[in-house]
Amino acid sequence: MNWRTYGQRLLVALLAGSFLSLTPTACSPAAQEPVELKVICAGSLMAPFTEVEKAYEAQNPRVDVLTEGHGSVQVIRYVTELESGADVIAVADHSLIPAMMYNVHMPDSSRGYADWYIQFATNTLGLAYTSDSRYADEITVDNWYEILSRPDVRLGVPDPRFDACGYRALMACWLAGLLYDDADLFHAVLGDFEYPISPQVQDRQCTILVPEIIRPQKVSVRGSSVVLLGILESGDIDYAFEYKSVAQQRGLQFLEFPPEINLGSDDFRSLGYDLRVKIDYQRFASLIPDFVCQEILYGVTIPANSPHPEEALDYLKFLLGPEGRRIFAEHHHPFVPFVVDRPEHLPDDLGYLLGSGQ
Repeated sequence: MNWRTYGQRLLVALLAGSFLSLTPTACSPAAQEPVELKVICAGSLMAPFTEVEKAYEAQNPRVDVLTEGHGSVQVIRYVTELESGADVIAVADHSLIPAMMYNVHMPDSSRGYADWYIQFATNTLGLAYTSDSRYADEITVDNWYEILSRPDVRLGVPDPRFDACGYRALMACWLAGLLYDDADLFHAVLGDFEYPISPQVQDRQCTILVPEIIRPQKVSVRGSSVVLLGILESGDIDYAFEYKSVAQQRGLQFLEFPPEINLGSDDFRSLGYDLRVKIDYQRFASLIPDFVCQEILYGVTIPANSPHPEEALDYLKFLLGPEGRRIFAEHHHPFVPFVVDRPEHLPDDLGYLLGSGQ
């Protein structure tokens, strides 16, 4: 072999070695796989949660947050009955979590789908409407129920079988009858149903029974409060029971009910009745069909069968931290001091919340 040939082969070998040194080898650490983090929330949380998703992903490019919204009862059913693989859930009624998850066991396990949750936000109930709604220039906090009772007014109500805003709307109507001293108010506002929704009163207790099938003759019923927004904005209905934050996010006009009936506090107790809505059948395996009237408090947890518990914890810390708080404030959705249910089960990474007063 002459020196020219040897030099050419040496150059080729050196170039090949340089190329291989730039190529990942079997010994180099593998790139981290992207994570799809599934977050299912109450429909009234979709606007702030969508912004939380964007902000969190900007800081955590490996995580793809997938946020979807439903009525709060449906949110939990997606975990306990439909096995959706949710990593974080948040509902508009915190009491649904212990009622529908604590004692509902995962397959082949004695453990429930959740064993802790955090109360983190609140809201108030009222009527959303537009400037084109019938009698929009007349309606006030003193006459709203008279306006809604008029035969030409079209009212939207979330389905109380699936949505916390729906059964709270029924509660607000019945409490309004006490507040305004009008025994016919509940029926006048909601009208007839083919299978009646009927308040049952005994002593100082009222149970509003909701049948398995809801066929209203006057109001429009939809699966969740957020679904009503589209038909309200299109003019197909004039008014809809909604949360204040949702109406403000959409730029709608909003009539906030008085404190005794808006469920933003426990002022309803001054009316002197224990009130609940009972679904008069057992439609779903995990549903405890009995919703007690209490102030609006949202709850969030990580299901015990979360596919990505570490990422879920990190996301939840972000949601409850300064950035999440800022996003919620921008969306007119107030936080409350955190309250942890079953703190002995709270993950260690969230232990700082205990007694934090945040």
